[in-house]
Amino acid sequence: MYQEERMLKIVDYLQLHKRISVDDICEIFNVSRDTARRDLVKLEEHQKIIRTRGGALLPKLHHDPIGNYNERLLTVSEEKQVIGQLAASMVRNRDRIILDSSTTVQACAERLNVQECSVITNSINQADVLSGKDGVSIHLLGGRLQKEHRYVYGSSVIATLSHYFVDKAFIGIGGISAHGLSLIHEEDGMLKHQMMKQADQVIILADHSKFGINFPYRFADLSEVNIVITDRLPESAMLEILQHHDIEVVVPS
Repeated sequence: MYQEERMLKIVDYLQLHKRISVDDICEIFNVSRDTARRDLVKLEEHQKIIRTRGGALLPKLHHDPIGNYNERLLTVSEEKQVIGQLAASMVRNRDRIILDSSTTVQACAERLNVQECSVITNSINQADVLSGKDGVSIHLLGGRLQKEHRYVYGSSVIATLSHYFVDKAFIGIGGISAHGLSLIHEEDGMLKHQMMKQADQVIILADHSKFGINFPYRFADLSEVNIVITDRLPESAMLEILQHHDIEVVVPS
């Protein structure tokens, strides 16, 4: 059996059984462990699977529409509130930080409690929330307004960001998997990636439902992430992937 045919059958098996081990591949297709591993490596290169220790599983592809910003604010979960509190507790006095335009990051902005810090953001909502906090200096980036999701974007925003360096960037995502960080809108992803590049420490805010999810636009690799704050630990396969990239996973105590 040719490798391409075997790879198709591996994906068919995964769609039925959800996961497959190297031993399964050896037994089903009568191949060596080295051949089985090469099949999995090639499938991962084509983003058909997520490799785990000793096997593989299928990535989840997210197709659900994302509501506008105000709709999402109405459904901010208790998990996101907890994540926001943990994120806010990481901000130190006199820190320079970037806050993106996600609702989970807004939960962080609402709970920010420092005597002095500087914030760069592209979010109208984050700027509004922070305007009521003494000691917080706000730099609202200028650019084209995405009305539905209430953030500014564009080449001028990215160019402006490239001149600033900060201690921490707090970034919300659509999904996080072995393939990296992803979301729906390309212009949002390009801006988030620039935010990450300008920070000494990149902190991702993601509730447990985001793990293993792939949205259409991948904007960053896991190697660019330092910390993931979430409401509970992901399943062991995903946790191994994060640990392989030396990412610290922070959950409520």
